[in-house]
Amino acid sequence: MLNSTESIPLPERLRPTSLDEFVGQEHLVGEGSVLRKMVESGNLTSFILWGPPGVGKTTLAKIISFKLSRSFYTLSAINAGVKDVREIIEKSRSNSIFQKRGAILFIDEIHRFSKSQQDALLGAVEDGTITLIGATTENPSFEVITPLLSRCQIYVLKHLDTNHLDILIDRAIDHINLQKKIEIKVKEREALYRYSGGDARKLLNIIDIILSSDSGDTSIVIDNKLVIDRLQENIAVYDKNGEQHYDIISAFIKSVRGSNPDAALYWMARMLVAGEDPLFIARRMIILASEDIGLANPNALLLAQACFESVHKIGMPEARIILSQTAIYLASSPKSNSSYVAIDAAMDEVRKGGDLPVPLHLRNAPTKLMKSLDYGKDYKYPHSYEGNFVEQEFLPPQLSNVKFYEPGFNQKELEIKKRVDSLWKKDNI
Repeated sequence: MLNSTESIPLPERLRPTSLDEFVGQEHLVGEGSVLRKMVESGNLTSFILWGPPGVGKTTLAKIISFKLSRSFYTLSAINAGVKDVREIIEKSRSNSIFQKRGAILFIDEIHRFSKSQQDALLGAVEDGTITLIGATTENPSFEVITPLLSRCQIYVLKHLDTNHLDILIDRAIDHINLQKKIEIKVKEREALYRYSGGDARKLLNIIDIILSSDSGDTSIVIDNKLVIDRLQENIAVYDKNGEQHYDIISAFIKSVRGSNPDAALYWMARMLVAGEDPLFIARRMIILASEDIGLANPNALLLAQACFESVHKIGMPEARIILSQTAIYLASSPKSNSSYVAIDAAMDEVRKGGDLPVPLHLRNAPTKLMKSLDYGKDYKYPHSYEGNFVEQEFLPPQLSNVKFYEPGFNQKELEIKKRVDSLWKKDNI
C-alpha cells in the first residue's frame, strides 16, 4: 500500500523549488542569463514561455512566484473563461493595498484563450495590476493577440538533451531508493531517452510506471527491455496523450481525404470531447484544404482559413459548430493533390540540378551595366500582346519543356488544363 507521499506522482515529488535545482534552459536561468537577472532584481515584467511539453514552463512560473513572494494565481486556458480572468484581476486590485507589487497570473496553454479572453487581460497587464506569465506549445505570434504580445517578452524553451535527462534519472533513482529502501541500477538508458522525447514529465512518469510494481524485489536493474515491457503492460496509462493523439488526428485527416464527412465528424468529436485544442484541428484543416483539395476547389482554403480565424476569436464551445461546418465542406469537396505533387517535384529538381542560372531575358536590369550585359534583353511583355500572352521560355534551357504541374482529373483543373493548353501550342505543361 502506498503512503501519502508515494501516492503523489513522481514529477510532482521532484518538482524543483529554486532556479539552482532547475534542469535545462541554461540560456534563460543559468548564471547571468536574462530571465535569472530579471527574477533576482525583482523587476518582473510580463512574459510568455514558448516551448515543447515537459521542459519546465509551469515549474519556472512557480519558482519565480515563490522567489518573489508575490500572490500567485493560475488558470488553465482549457476550462477558464472571461469571468475567471476578471475575478482574479479584481482580487489583485483588492490585494494591491497590502502589496507593493501586483500578483502573478500564470496561464497554462495561453494559445487556447480566445480573443475576448485575451482582451480581458490587457488593461490589468498594462497598468501592472497583474504580471502575466503565459505558457504555450504553439508559436505565440500566431496564437496571441498583437496588443497582448507587445506587452510581453517571449522566451523560447528547448527540448532537454541526454545530459539533462541523465540528471533527472539520477535524481529520481536516488529519491526512490531512499523511499523504498531498494537498490536500483540503471544499466541502459536509450529506451528512457527515446520514449521520453526530451520531456521531463514524461521521463519521470515512465520511471514511476517501471518502479511501481509491488513485486517485493530488493534490487531492480533498469535496461531497455524492462522499459519497453513495462510500458507495454501500462499502455493505457502511458499512451493517454501519446500515440492515440496522433492516431485520431490521422484518422480524421484520412476521413476528410477519403470524402467521408460522417467519419470526419466522428474523429473530430473524439478529439473535442478529449479536450484537444480546437486551433490544432483548424490548423490541420488549412493544410488539408491545400494538400488534398487544392485546385479542385480553391474555395476550400479560404473557408479553412476563415475557420481558423473564427475559432481563434470565438473559442469553445461555439467553435465546434464552425469546425463541423468546415470539416463537412472539406470532406464533401472534390479532391486533388496536384499542387502538393508539383512543388515537391520542382524542389526535387532544384536539389538534383542545383542553382541553374536565370536566363538573361528574365533578369532584372536596374543599372546601365546590367543592360549592357543584355540583362532583360529580348523579354516579351505579355500585356503588349493580344490576349495578354506571348510564347517565350521561362525555364533555364536545361529544363525546357519539363513538367512539374499535372492537372488533376476534376472539373476545375480540367478547365485550367484547357486554358493552358490553348495558350501553349507546344505541350510544355
